[in-house]
Amino acid sequence: MKYRELAKRLKDLGCVEDRQGKGSHQLWYNPATNKITSIPAWSGKDLKAGTVSGILKQLGISRKDFGPIK
Repeated sequence: MKYRELAKRLKDLGCVEDRQGKGSHQLWYNPATNKITSIPAWSGKDLKAGTVSGILKQLGISRKDFGPIK
């Protein structure tokens, strides 16, 4: 899954891009759970399924709500 697709799906679930993190990472905030996480914003590279699962866990989003991870 590319960063753009992940970002779109997170926005659809109510998460917001908070600010620039270190290097090529973005900090995202989930107001529903009051949790924040860092997401690698690699252009052109796919994020591994395990990385996406960890991001969802850190933001307090269930895999059921997010849908399938490609």
